[in-house]
Amino acid sequence: MIRYIVALSGILIFFYFIPRDDKFDQESLKLGISVPSSGIMKAWGSAVYSGADSYFLHVNENNLLSGKKIFLVVCDDKYEPELTIENIKKLIDEKIFVFFGFVGTPTVKKILPILQEEKIPLIAPFSGAEFLRDEKYEHFINFRSSYKEEIDAIVKYLYEKKGVKRFAVFYQNDDYGEEGFVSLLESLDKRDLELSGEGTYKRNTLSIKHALYEIKSAKPEAVLMVGAHKANAIFIKTAKLDETFKDTYFCNISFGDADEMIKELDKNTTNLLFSEVAPNYKNSELSVVLEYKELMKKYYPNQALGFISFESFLAAKTVVAALQNIDGSITRDKFLSEIKNLQSDSLGGLEIDFKNRQLHNKIYLYRYENSNFIEVKNED
Repeated sequence: MIRYIVALSGILIFFYFIPRDDKFDQESLKLGISVPSSGIMKAWGSAVYSGADSYFLHVNENNLLSGKKIFLVVCDDKYEPELTIENIKKLIDEKIFVFFGFVGTPTVKKILPILQEEKIPLIAPFSGAEFLRDEKYEHFINFRSSYKEEIDAIVKYLYEKKGVKRFAVFYQNDDYGEEGFVSLLESLDKRDLELSGEGTYKRNTLSIKHALYEIKSAKPEAVLMVGAHKANAIFIKTAKLDETFKDTYFCNISFGDADEMIKELDKNTTNLLFSEVAPNYKNSELSVVLEYKELMKKYYPNQALGFISFESFLAAKTVVAALQNIDGSITRDKFLSEIKNLQSDSLGGLEIDFKNRQLHNKIYLYRYENSNFIEVKNED
């Protein structure tokens, strides 16, 4: 009898802890999002939220999910990892369907243990970190290409097209900056080049003077910027006052927020290069761009258009497209399967091809002239 009870208890315990894929058949689907809604990075948070929400509001208003409505539950983390931990716990209590659009490498890295334990999908985080592309994280779906790909595209272009060989790096002294620093070393090593100089600054500060001093001594032909837009802009403005940097290229990856940097620099953009993971949001040849402009004007008329909100808009469209393809009850497993297998033309002229755990595998390089971002990919 005792053996029977022990065996039965063991079976019950097994079935209690067996992984379950809950059904989300209620009318509302909640997506949890933690972004910097205040502080030095608040422009980022505003852009991410408005871009995604403009599309979700459109979906709800036009009943594109057959009676279901999709909502963002937003928390402010000020781009501080400890606050992100607090926020993710709150969002789990909200019974969210998936996490969406978290901003930043250090913030996402801090919550990895929780993400792994809960097995709630993380969709389109705004980070190009390599750890988010690890195949073991089956429930992470990136929209954007990686920082490694961005940085290699910059180095390749400057080395092959402009003959640049002396590269330095200005980077944030955290996981984000470290990702960029290591990626640059790898890209230079591929071309038998060595890093000429480096300088760091502390996250959520504008303390760039020591970094500028260190990099100036290297007399670089190009400086790779792996920081936030305000710190990057102050570094560039200060450097441009020094004769040492008169011909130096200042190269910004997507997290630098090109649109905000342009404002900070008062459009003084000579020798600036921007890498982006989404096409130009002013490109009228793409139907998805026209849709983005129309919906942002309708739902967020006071929000400036830009690469960040456009990327968030695109990511939101992939979420909805995946949900529309689900037959029967909505579950997380079904959703993950559908978003990984979206048709290549799901985004109105923008190719989707899920590989390397990311949906849109392309890098765009731009310079900024006459109030426009001009693609430089095919320049001689």
